[in-house]
Amino acid sequence: MANQHRHKQRVIRGIPDDLVERFDAAARAAGSDRSSLTRVLWEQWLGTPDVEVPPRPADHAPPTEG
Repeated sequence: MANQHRHKQRVIRGIPDDLVERFDAAARAAGSDRSSLTRVLWEQWLGTPDVEVPPRPADHAPPTEG
């Protein structure tokens, strides 16, 4: 089938649209995408060996306090 995804689709609910848009922009700036980064975050959080979260793009770093 032409429109069938290779992987089973997972849905995460309750994420505000503005957060999704900012995350997608940061993912693109890092040369990645939401799905790839989400998987890496899950694996890193669970302690999968040799998994590292890629660095955050500088223009999407959290604001500094002060």
